[in-house]
Amino acid sequence: MSYKITIEPSGHTFTAEVGESVLEAALRQGLVIPYSCRGGTCATCMGKVVEGDVTYPGDELPPGLDPKEAAIGQALFCLARPTGDLAIEVREVRDGGDIEPRRLPCRVVRMKQLAHDVMQLDLKLPDTERLQFLPGQYIDILLRDGRKRSYSLANPPHRDDVLEIHVRHVTDGAFSGKVFGDMKEKSLLRLEGPLGNFFLREESPRPVILVAGGTGFAPIKGILEHAFYIGLDRPIHLYRGARSRRDLYLDDLVRDWDAAHSNFHYTPCLSEPLPEDAWDGHVDLVHNRVLRDFPNLEPFDVYMAGPPGMVHAARRDFARHGLPAGQLYYDSFEHALDEPVSLKPSSSSA
Repeated sequence: MSYKITIEPSGHTFTAEVGESVLEAALRQGLVIPYSCRGGTCATCMGKVVEGDVTYPGDELPPGLDPKEAAIGQALFCLARPTGDLAIEVREVRDGGDIEPRRLPCRVVRMKQLAHDVMQLDLKLPDTERLQFLPGQYIDILLRDGRKRSYSLANPPHRDDVLEIHVRHVTDGAFSGKVFGDMKEKSLLRLEGPLGNFFLREESPRPVILVAGGTGFAPIKGILEHAFYIGLDRPIHLYRGARSRRDLYLDDLVRDWDAAHSNFHYTPCLSEPLPEDAWDGHVDLVHNRVLRDFPNLEPFDVYMAGPPGMVHAARRDFARHGLPAGQLYYDSFEHALDEPVSLKPSSSSA
């Protein structure tokens, strides 16, 4: 059995299964409403039940909801479970600016080397906190001396128990040097986020082209896992560029997606394959490969993330091949001004 939930005044609808909270059901179907703790204490997810009724685990009001508020229809949707069809009033998150960035402590709970120069860090917030974000956004790691290092979130919003970032090792990097040096699991860090306007526009009807270079794969990974989770049925094409095979990290994961989803198509490109790579795929600059396959880009939404040179060339050439400026979204991994070897994404819509 499932219940229909209507959000007013937008008219957006979704369904919740028996025992599923309103928030869980909304996120599962790609509708985002504000939340933070997911435990009924912070009241970030508060809204009003206009029609219908809800219950809470243990039949007790959550600590963040006053009985007087409950009496006039207010509810905390992170825990509220519908008993039938509902109409609710709640603010929806439709843009990166709808989520206020926060500064939070976190702990490194997992370190996994993905390539010779790429480390995955899984970051855990305190038990009472969750970070709400849109797929593709990034966070700043706050260093002790006041500087910041920016990393895109590689996990999708529905899997927010930990935050996944991909750190490339760069010479003398203030943060990456520590990650590849003496950092251990259980290390404490501070972060700020979410940040940026690079995220999946779910309401567009157009097919999608994703272009990733280097660790620009991180936000693209989050976007793709979210798209698969919500059942986005538009054609999705991923073009991924790297220098040699060893730089194409998590390639097996992407090939598994290609086999599992009929609307998803994967094209990896190497610019300088090594003899030992035995590479029989495309040898090309990744944005050139896109143009060979799609000489007219007018019908597409294009998302790209990676080195500034790739982004600059693609922006110029994609416009020459018909891509409207409003259909291009990019994340250019610019160098930090205070340290030439640190990477800082610059999120934008062209």
